[in-house]
Amino acid sequence: MSDVLAGYGLVKKYGPTTALAGAEVAVRAGELLAIMGPSGSGKSTLLHVLAGVIRPDDGRVMLGEERIDRLGENRLSALRRDRFGFVFQSGQLLPELPAEENVALPLMLSGMRRRDAVARARRWFGPLGLDGLERRRPGQLSGGQAQRVAIARALVVEPDVVFADEPTGALDQATGEEVIRLLTTVSRSLGSALVMVTHDAGVAAHCDRIVQVRDGHIVDEWHPAAAAARNGATR
Repeated sequence: MSDVLAGYGLVKKYGPTTALAGAEVAVRAGELLAIMGPSGSGKSTLLHVLAGVIRPDDGRVMLGEERIDRLGENRLSALRRDRFGFVFQSGQLLPELPAEENVALPLMLSGMRRRDAVARARRWFGPLGLDGLERRRPGQLSGGQAQRVAIARALVVEPDVVFADEPTGALDQATGEEVIRLLTTVSRSLGSALVMVTHDAGVAAHCDRIVQVRDGHIVDEWHPAAAAARNGATR
């Protein structure tokens, strides 16, 4: 299986602070990848560089065969809208729009008619346990419901890659477990790769592979399923 996304020799500095110091990572098509590391290690910067939100000072980012770190802003915006999905800690839903229009927003921004976009968005409400909440605004939703709406918005375009930055960080443990199960299950069903920053080892364990970032470098990686199998065999 080929790499859908890769970063090579990524460097990013903020004044005297080096956030990335030559980090390299590749994500396979359909792979679920968790990025972990201590505060200030560069893990969120790495995600944002891979997603085209931040341009690296050096190195390159490849989406398939296309180098995206050198794209113009219009092309990069279209790529983020049409081929990437985003789930953030706070959800970042538009408070003035009902849930169904928040989900449909990427489609409408791509030029789809509102009626068609909303109809396509509504298809996600059942699978994500949101039936009956289509017309509620974000302020009328619980934290878990709002985050599931954010997941629907990220997946409605059937993206190549979903980027999630601490998607369970603002949720209680039980709700966070439900949200991460939905996010990983639906990403797998679509064949979308997932790149997720998390500080929670339990959340990361839902992924196929975990990489550890420290001082702007990838310093370790492991596969949770293989690690669990080895631990079970030694008991």
